Amino acid sequence: MTEFEGIVPALGRALDKRGYTELTQVQKAVLELEPAGADALVSAQTGSGKTVAFGIALAPSLLDGEERFDRAAAPLGLAVAPTRELALQVKRELEWLYAETGAVIASCVGGMDIRTERRALERGAHIVVGTPGRLCDHIRRNALDMSDLRAVVLDEADEMLDLGFREDLEFILDAAPAERRTLMFSATVSRTIANLAKNYQRDAVRITTAAEQKQHGDIEYRASSPFRRSAKTPSSTRCATMRRAMRWCSATRAPPSTI
Repeated sequence: MTEFEGIVPALGRALDKRGYTELTQVQKAVLELEPAGADALVSAQTGSGKTVAFGIALAPSLLDGEERFDRAAAPLGLAVAPTRELALQVKRELEWLYAETGAVIASCVGGMDIRTERRALERGAHIVVGTPGRLCDHIRRNALDMSDLRAVVLDEADEMLDLGFREDLEFILDAAPAERRTLMFSATVSRTIANLAKNYQRDAVRITTAAEQKQHGDIEYRASSPFRRSAKTPSSTRCATMRRAMRWCSATRAPPSTI
């Protein structure tokens, strides 16, 4: 069995069952926060293991020294994601990570039955994962009780701002207790992200891992025009020499006729 120092034991066992032998850089970084339990603004790309990162980072705040949660009531943790697909993916990740803690995890996302979600909230949840608009709907209808929240996570905060959710995020954060812990994960830290952090985090620690400083170093980027032909190195030949390749083409201009 692998020992994960600094991780709540129940989550460490879940990682071991999942086949983890070591943590990613962002996961290690959130465990090394000084002071422990601090707010954090984290640069993290999709695929960096950030969901597990904030899951293990929040566990001490949510469990408060216990191995398992008590009966579910008002949520203790809230994770906000930009899209339904990502929110449901986050929920699935947290379900296996928190499996041994007895956590009840509910989702509140656009495009799903809001009445079913309300009934789930009435039954109680330890962690809620949702999209900004739907979470605001539940808060305004008094279906989502924010009074016991100990921690809030904004996942892909830059994308949420790009999608126009700034007012929704501010509404959600204003509705949460002032003494909560707040973690923000963002691929980029623009001035807007920095201002959001300044207004809603307390002495946040800025985390940028080495992996994020050199983003996707295992990917080679090449640009070519499908409209320029070369007898020496046609684009199809260049792609054929690669083990894996993806090509993006603009649909605004029709390709030249091959007839």
